[in-house]
Amino acid sequence: MQNTETTLQLRLWTVEEYHRMAEAGIFAVDERVELLEGKIIWMIAKGTAHRSAVGRTYKLLEKRLGHQVWISIQDPVKLNEQSEPEPDVAVVKIDPLDYADHHPTPSEVYLLIEVADSSLKLDCETKGKAYAKAGISDYWVLDVVSRQLHVFRQPTEDGYQSAEILTENMNISPLEFPDLQIGVFEMLPPVSKF
Repeated sequence: MQNTETTLQLRLWTVEEYHRMAEAGIFAVDERVELLEGKIIWMIAKGTAHRSAVGRTYKLLEKRLGHQVWISIQDPVKLNEQSEPEPDVAVVKIDPLDYADHHPTPSEVYLLIEVADSSLKLDCETKGKAYAKAGISDYWVLDVVSRQLHVFRQPTEDGYQSAEILTENMNISPLEFPDLQIGVFEMLPPVSKF
């Protein structure tokens, strides 16, 4: 018996093609998409807890590391020729031109943080694999629902060798800034007292 099932071949996009599509107006102004491993994916709508956690994390890092790094919120990072995601928070090397001529690349990244309210699986698995493959050495996913921090380190082509989950009462230090102690609770939205 002969197998007549055909495997579909996907047409993967490059970062250059993705930029040309945006310049040509293929994406609507309010359309939130990003390029990940050659695929254009919809960015999941963000709730208030997500927005709060991104803002709190940005302010915390800016206050404690601001003079040593460049911190961006939901801006592109070019991982390779087929991936240009927009992590919620990126802590990158200071660039003399403030990244006016390019998006940060893996060699310029200290830490990437995604905040998950409804995107935990996407952030931990799909994005985690892409970030590991690109060599991002320190990747965190802040889960605002379970109030935990997923910490991924030791990247390989197949994913991260080290994955740890911290509760909100624990502390963490970025790999590049070991003297900086951050309480997981400091990044999370406050718990309503009502």
